[in-house]
Parts: sequence; C-alpha cells; structure tokens
Amino acid sequence: MPKLTWNQKTLESFNEPARLDLYENIFPGGGAHSPNASPGKTTNRLVLGDNLKVMHSLLPEFEDRINLIYADPPFFTNKSFQARLGRGEDSRKPESWKLGEGYADHWKDLDEYLDFLYARLKLMHQLLSPTGSLYLHLDWHADAYGRLLLDEIFGREHLINQIAWLYHGPSPIRRAFNRKHDTLYLYSRSNQYTFNSDEVREPYNPSTVKTFASSRKAGFGKVPDLARGKVPEDWWYFPVVARLHNERSGYPTQKPEALLERIIRASSNPGDLVADFFCGSGTTLLMADRLGRNYLGADSTWRAIHTTRTRLVSGSTSPFQVWKESAIQIPTNQYPLQASVNGDTLTLSTAVELDYWEADENWNGRIFTSTLQVMRHIKTGEIPLTAQINRKRKTILLRAVTTSGELLELEIPGSI
Repeated sequence: MPKLTWNQKTLESFNEPARLDLYENIFPGGGAHSPNASPGKTTNRLVLGDNLKVMHSLLPEFEDRINLIYADPPFFTNKSFQARLGRGEDSRKPESWKLGEGYADHWKDLDEYLDFLYARLKLMHQLLSPTGSLYLHLDWHADAYGRLLLDEIFGREHLINQIAWLYHGPSPIRRAFNRKHDTLYLYSRSNQYTFNSDEVREPYNPSTVKTFASSRKAGFGKVPDLARGKVPEDWWYFPVVARLHNERSGYPTQKPEALLERIIRASSNPGDLVADFFCGSGTTLLMADRLGRNYLGADSTWRAIHTTRTRLVSGSTSPFQVWKESAIQIPTNQYPLQASVNGDTLTLSTAVELDYWEADENWNGRIFTSTLQVMRHIKTGEIPLTAQINRKRKTILLRAVTTSGELLELEIPGSI
C-alpha cells in the first residue's frame, strides 16, 4: 500500500494530553430548576483547547466509543478569516460590517500542514467505534492529500464515498473555471458501519416520475418505488450559509444545517455519540442534538466556543458542559459589569456592548451552573438587559461576553 511521505512526517507530538478543567454546566432555558436536572452526567461537551491534546485527553473515556466524526479542518488556504460581529447589517455591503478575529489558516509549508492533519486523523481513528464513520471535509487546496492520509490510516478498502458538496456564489476567478465545490471523504473503521438509506431519501425528479408514467420500458425494465424516493447521489447541492440569513452566526466558513443533517441522519442513530473536533460555529453539535444524538465538540479559539455555546443555548434544550485547557485564559475586559436586583428582576448595565450574558442563580463558589441565558437578536442586534431570576436570597454570579469576545463577571451576594 503506497503511503504519502514528507520531510518531517512524525507523530512526535501525538502523546500530549491536555489537562481539562470544567468551566461551566449549562441548562438552556433554565432547565436546572427541573428536579431531574443532572449536569454531571451529560455526555454533551464543548471543549476549548488544541484538539490534538484534547482528543488525547479523551482517549481513556472515549476510545472506540464515538459513532460518527465530522472533521472540517483548515483547508490550507493560507488566509485569515474574520468573524462578523454586527447584526442587522446589509449583507450586500461587506465594507460596512463590524468584524473581529475568526481563525487563521496559515502554514509555513505543506509539510507543516500535513503534520497537523495526520496526527489528528490518527487520533480520530482511535476514538471511533469499530462500526464508526468519519467524514473529512476539504476543498481543492488539499483534498487529494487528505485522501492519501485516510487510505493509510483507515485502509483504502474502507473508503465508502467521495462526496462533492456543490454551491453557488460570487468568484474573483477569471482565468479558470469557478471553484464551487468541496470534497467530503467518508471512511469507516470496518465493513460493519451505519448507513441509514431510508433516513436520507429524497423525491425523484419530476421528469423521472413522468418518464416512468409514460413508458413501461423506462429504466431498462427496473421500476423504482417512486413514492419512497431515492438515496441521494454522491453530489449534493446545499446553499452556503451566506445566503441563509436565519442560520448565519457570523462565524467564517460556517456550514449549512442541511449538510450536517444529512450526514448525521445517514451515519448515526438516535442516542449515538457524534463528535466534531473542529467545531467552529457549532453546526454539527446543534444538529446532533436536534436529531437526538449526544455530542462532543472542540475548538482552539474562544470565538468558536462562544459562538457554538450561543447557538446551542438558543437552538436546543439539552444540558451540556463547557471545558477548557487549564493553560488557556479567556480574554477579559477592564470595563466593570454592574447589576441591580429588585425583587425577582435583575437589570444589567455596562459601558461596552454585550453579545451574551448568563447567570448562576445559586453560585457555590466552585463550578458555574448557567440557569439563565440572554443573547443578542440575530437580526436586530438588540440584547435585553433585564430578566426574571430565581432569587431566593442566594448568591448570584453573572458572566457576560462583549461583542469583541471578552468576558465580564460580577458576583451579587445573597441577602439575609
């Protein structure tokens, strides 16, 4: 079996686990007030940290246990991508958008990129269950190299599909055909893998239905079950998120929900564990939760973790935990957060614009348990600064995130 080699191909950094600390338990919509709430038992986790170290730290608990991994790593574009911070701006006028740091996709050379990708794919293979599957999502910059790495790690006989995701959009290219597709490689750990064909069927094209209705000889004697629909081909068209205003989080290169819904439906079952260790804007985790799966997610930037947390809070009802590498410090802001409590009404004030705030209504001085969450409106950009709380004379800890991604905290002592 041929193997891809490069000057410094190594797994030297493969055995570097991270120390992970629990940052907070989150109950979307105040679910912690339920008598059945149990944050410590949830598998749903979001981790801030280098995913190489994070995955190694998860091996003792999750080796051979993850049913589906979707991997959407940097594409070797050698660009920096900015996050869109504003809300309600004209999507046709990018020069007016308020932008912040998203993530960098810069590399010294191709060798450095392959070292990065190879070690992480090896760990993903270890974490997958014997019947698990991996989708690796790349584009023309490095997809050919990705396939060779997967052939080596999984075995070329375990390639199930090479899928083209097609989309439209403007392009500056004038001396070549517009590059308007990404490539997804689907590999399995073994020949026994999950593929739910009936979960992803779609209607036949009306012209196909008309052809079979008009001629008994159509289809070379084979008559499909037109009412049941067909399994999609290995080319998929889904609009990019830039055109889907209801989904847009502002995070760069965000993937559409329909793309991840098809992947999760096809290659996992309700109750399975789905992971995305380049979770970015959190689409995989959000769709996994909506479809009744458990999830693990990780990313190396606070912007990604904050974006994902916000989407999970607004789009799901399942409790989850946020963890982080001990060495990582979440950026803070020097401006104070102020608040007043009048009965069961809490009112915030601060000199900076907030993107999100939350409260632990029974702060124990150890682990933050978020039982109240408030977010900016995705279109208007407005954020309420007043909310009803479950006071009961207990200490409250507030956490707020500014539009620039910085953290503010304020403790409100309990009354006697």
